[in-house]
Amino acid sequence: MKPRRSILSVPGHMEKMHRKALPGVADVVMLDLEDSVPLDAKEAARDQVIRTLLAQTPGKRTIAVRINGIDSAMGYRDLLEVVTAAGERIETVVVPKINHPGDIHFVDRLLTGIELHKKRATPIGIEASIETAEGMEQVSAIARASRRIRTLIFGIADYSASVGARIVSISGHGENEETIYPGHRWNYALSRMVMAAKANGAMAIDAPYGNFKDVDGLKRSAGMACALGCDGKWAIHPDQIDTINQVFSPTEEEIQRAKMILDADADARSRGMGAVAVDGRMVDQATVNLARQLWEQAKQLNPGAWF
Repeated sequence: MKPRRSILSVPGHMEKMHRKALPGVADVVMLDLEDSVPLDAKEAARDQVIRTLLAQTPGKRTIAVRINGIDSAMGYRDLLEVVTAAGERIETVVVPKINHPGDIHFVDRLLTGIELHKKRATPIGIEASIETAEGMEQVSAIARASRRIRTLIFGIADYSASVGARIVSISGHGENEETIYPGHRWNYALSRMVMAAKANGAMAIDAPYGNFKDVDGLKRSAGMACALGCDGKWAIHPDQIDTINQVFSPTEEEIQRAKMILDADADARSRGMGAVAVDGRMVDQATVNLARQLWEQAKQLNPGAWF
């Protein structure tokens, strides 16, 4: 799959923001029809997203669309109208508040019908947002509910409310956590989601960080998510993109280390040896696999480099 280090959420009704976001450096631009759109602007936002999509060159930019929840009066209309009108411009649809694999089945089958009608050859992917205790309990079943699943996304604010956790910031999106909990308050939940995603060939995406002026806080939050196995993080402001991309990209030191490990593995194999030694230390095949994953990611992010 294409990199998803940074996913910039853009309100669906704000055409001016679309024009600024689409040429930017975010790996994915997500046109949002849910939380960022006032209730009285939902239909206008849907129409604007369709116009924006139709104005894009297919494949030029990775674009996702977040629909309203399928438990609402708008979700199925978003899916039906946007995908029917401009599905060729969309790589994935983001579905909020997935609580059960049946939610994925519904979206999958509706997408299948639209694709058959439009004679679309490439299936649209599904990004499932895990935002409730019920969804987290069912996360493994959700991750394997459809071949369309591309990512699982952690919805920190709604999840906090779902489990009755204390609110420690205005946005509810990850700031000031250290003031009430010694460590990463969402380590278990995020790790469980990451495990379910990776066991089923999907990516894991962390929630946004609410205070877009706090660069250090964003870097800490992204760094912890990366350490737990997340592939990227949502952004709510363009100023967050560079930091997120940097955190989720291999460093030059990491790339060189991966190359040393892979070269040593290749040398050991050529001589019929099973053990791999690097700088006097034995390296197992799990570490070799990690090095190979990082190396492939680096090549994908910078295909014109020396790899």
